[in-house]
Amino acid sequence: MGYRVVVAGATGNVGREMLNILAERQFPADEVVALASRKSIGTEVSYGDRTLKTQDLEQFDFTGYDIALFAIGSDATKTYAPRAAKAGCVVIDNSSLYRYDPLVPLIVPEVNPDAIEGYSKKNIIANPNCSTAQMVVALKPLHDRAKIKRVVVSTYQSVSGSGKDAIDELWNQTKGLYVPGQEVEPKVYPKQIAFNVIPHIDVFLEDGSTKEEWKMVAETKKIIDTSIKVTATAVRVPVFVGHGEAINIEFEEFLDEDEARDILRESPGIMVVDKREDGGYVTPIECVGEFATFVSRIRQDSTIENGLSLWCVSDNLRKGAALNAVQIAELLGNRILKKG
Repeated sequence: MGYRVVVAGATGNVGREMLNILAERQFPADEVVALASRKSIGTEVSYGDRTLKTQDLEQFDFTGYDIALFAIGSDATKTYAPRAAKAGCVVIDNSSLYRYDPLVPLIVPEVNPDAIEGYSKKNIIANPNCSTAQMVVALKPLHDRAKIKRVVVSTYQSVSGSGKDAIDELWNQTKGLYVPGQEVEPKVYPKQIAFNVIPHIDVFLEDGSTKEEWKMVAETKKIIDTSIKVTATAVRVPVFVGHGEAINIEFEEFLDEDEARDILRESPGIMVVDKREDGGYVTPIECVGEFATFVSRIRQDSTIENGLSLWCVSDNLRKGAALNAVQIAELLGNRILKKG
């Protein structure tokens, strides 16, 4: 007997990807229901070789369903996640609403699978921020070997992280720059994104950092180790899908670059492509549609005693969101629910 699964927010970029990945990974579901807001009721979405019609999230009864994958944003999640959890359906939430709640586990299955045991306190599990998810997959096996003291990360984040309107804005601005009279003013972003980079993701905080940068700090501490110091600069770049990160790591003891490369090659969820030649690294466009987090440019940092630098890319709609949520569902099934 398989699971009864709900995907809330099924018409959005992440919701559609959740359905794709459930089918691709042959998640043992007897029933999959696609939910959306009232304005999208009846919209058809793909689930493997089947087509599902979306139902009304507002009226849906979660009783009897096992797992609900949420991709509906914090405001709606605040209303519907407790309703689903109370009905006995475990919520795996992609929004930021529960990530910092001490009673809700924040999980990347390759990194902290044992945290799944804490799901029952609220019947809710949080999915981390896209930029954090890929980074901690790369950091954790290195931390286990040499203990990380400090991380300096600069992100190169694609516009799909902001949703469909942002993808359209990049596309239309790019075209408009070549067609007089069809120029497109920024709406989603505060400045032009076409042929530009914007060092601003989410709102500014009092200390001058942005909330996206703060998320990377807080989530890394919760997922891996509270003692790790993290400083981040989050940058939006004119790429449709795939986040890149330049990561500098300071360890408590020396870790040779060759050993680090070997450790990462053997680690779950990671693909190392690191040749010191033209094209011997992975870029965002090559990681689209892939499950892995790719690591390249692994090298010693001679400016500090125990330092390494590396380059990390991943499909932000997959590992940064939908894939991680489905992996959590798999982990929940294998360790706790044990159906299918």
